[in-house]
Order: sequence, then C-alpha cells, then structure tokens
Amino acid sequence: MANQKGGVGKTTTSINLAAALAGLGKKILLVDLDPQGNASTGLGIGYDARQNGSYALLLGEADPAALLRPTEVGNLSIVAADTDLVGAEVELIAAEDREHRLKKGLAGLKAQYDFILIDCPPSLGLLTLNALVAADGVIAPLQCEFFALEGISHLKKTIDRVRKQLNPDLKISGILLTMYDRRNNLSELVAADTRAFFGDAVLDTVIPRNIRISEAQSHGLPVMLYDARSSGAAAYTDLAREIVKRRSRKD
Repeated sequence: MANQKGGVGKTTTSINLAAALAGLGKKILLVDLDPQGNASTGLGIGYDARQNGSYALLLGEADPAALLRPTEVGNLSIVAADTDLVGAEVELIAAEDREHRLKKGLAGLKAQYDFILIDCPPSLGLLTLNALVAADGVIAPLQCEFFALEGISHLKKTIDRVRKQLNPDLKISGILLTMYDRRNNLSELVAADTRAFFGDAVLDTVIPRNIRISEAQSHGLPVMLYDARSSGAAAYTDLAREIVKRRSRKD
C-alpha cells in the first residue's frame, strides 16, 4: 500500500483489506513499515509489544519467523512497527544492498502466505523503496479530493523508475478510491477523472466515508470485527473479493 500523500486511507486499507482477505480464508501477513505504527495500533498491538518488528526485519537482526505476531483476526499475522523503525532511514543509507533488505527478510516467509501486504510510510524514502523492491504490485489508495490525482501521478513515475532500475516485475495492482461521499459532487468528479485517466487500473470497489471505520481503529480492530454490518465492512469485503479475482486472472 503506497501513496506519498498522507491522509488518503493507506493504513486504513492495509488493516481492513488484510482482515477481509483473512475472512475469505486466505493466510495473510501484514508488514507495518510506517514508523508511526498506525497499522500495528489498528490491529491491537500496543507499544510495549513492539520490541522486535519491521526494524529487525530490515536490519537482519532476528529470524524473520520470530517477528510474526498473531492478531485477533484468524489467518492474519503482523510484523509490527517497532519503536526503532524511526531511525531506519538513516541507518540504511550506509547499509550494503540497502534497497533489497526487506525483500531478503521476507524471502523465507513468502511460501507461508497467500498475500503479504506492506503498509508504507507517506514518503518516498528508503523504507518505501524497500517495499517497492520487495513487492510484485502496488495498491494506491486515492482520496476523492481535489489534489489526489497529482499524488498518484508522482507515485506512478516512481514505480516506473523502480521497475527500470530495481524491480522489473513491479506493477500497479490497483488504484483504490477512498473516502467517497455520494452527497459530494467533488467525489463524483474525482472518481470520473481517475477512471478516465487510469482506466482498468482503477479498482471497481469504492471505499465510502464511514464513521464505523474510524471508530474501529480507535478500538484496535478492523471494521469487520467492530461492525460487520457497516458499509465500511461491506466495502472492504468487496475489495478483498476483487483483489482475489484480479490475482486469479493473472495466475
């Protein structure tokens, strides 16, 4: 999950898509690569339980399998954002093979999971670069507001550069419209412009503005555990089905 613009629903999507995929019977790993650690908080992993996590995974300081933590969602594990992750950008600058650290760390875990989701920070530093090198696809959440398309254009250029230099298999797996408000003409306009410009890259599923999604995060739960009947839970379940369907077509 990547978008250099903050506040677009990236972490919210990471949490709830992971939980929805797990609810479909898929085995899921979520890697919290954002030093803010909001994905970890949103899945009920407190600060005192984050001593060994994605920082240790990047720096090769622990067996990757020892960093996996269960969550309250069956089939969903997480590598939490430990408190040292905030310093990883600086430490990686001088590290050998610095762009491939996450890929190497996840190599031994890939066979255990149907999907590994990586929640990136809202910037294009070495943490996000590690995610783009490790990933085979990017889902880019796009808030239905005026400046959103500009951020996606920058991200697409970055993906093109990474594909040329570091990861030729990287692609845009989908652009996800988030915080959609049917009462707001701007939401309709942004959605139409996005589909006109990016075509089939835009996912069919749209995530609505829904207070239950925000409430769920404050309780350390994905929305489908907090309120399974909410429009937010239904939307993320639809998204999970669409992602599985798109993946099966490519396989």
